[in-house]
Amino acid sequence: MIFQDRVTIVTGASQGIGEAIARLFAREGATVALLDIQKDKLEALAASIISEGGKALALPADVTRSDQTAAAAAAVLKACGRIDHLVNNAGITRDGLFLRMKEEDWDAVMAVNLKGVFNLTKAVVRPMVQAHYGRIVSLSSIAGQMGNPSQANYAASKAGLIGFSKSLAREIASRNVTVNCVAPGVITTAMTAVLPESVQKTFLDIIPMGRFGEPADVAAAVRFLCSEDAAYITGQVLGINGGMYM
Repeated sequence: MIFQDRVTIVTGASQGIGEAIARLFAREGATVALLDIQKDKLEALAASIISEGGKALALPADVTRSDQTAAAAAAVLKACGRIDHLVNNAGITRDGLFLRMKEEDWDAVMAVNLKGVFNLTKAVVRPMVQAHYGRIVSLSSIAGQMGNPSQANYAASKAGLIGFSKSLAREIASRNVTVNCVAPGVITTAMTAVLPESVQKTFLDIIPMGRFGEPADVAAAVRFLCSEDAAYITGQVLGINGGMYM
């Protein structure tokens, strides 16, 4: 188990990619601190991980609230004494053509997808720097690299994560804290399940591997970036898209 005695915070952990990451890291020996606003789902996931022999903490929190993210990080430090990994996975969409996009839809996406990452990272980066060890991985998106119609807000937030991560990586690399992004393509989750069949077919036609990704594909990439095998990798964006964007 490559993460034995490590402590990992995963945001947006109650379902989809976040759940896959949490379960994989727990199987690898990490104590996983699960953050999400969906309290019931979070507690059920923690109970499931524990029943399988893993270690998990359920910490309901709104990533857009700096007081709640700071309290969650403090609770993890108090319970575990350390924070080794932060996986910024929480994200939302509010899709629509830009000409019709409402200001509140822009603000909501930025608040969760970008400010949420600022809040959690701010809460954990000092103890990581003090410990001279840390791995921060944020989930960007293929949309942040190539754009996507009706997702100006989402694409902007995910592109912002890339700039944020590269800048922070330069600041704290000397303290043995790495900062990277993964950029998933079309992954089979509740978020993509609502896409019309015609849109799904359009995506499949431009994916060289001919299939959508699975949450496990993303989780495996995050595991790599948090492992010792990736100790000399920082400020990078790892695409997980089946060749959709190269």
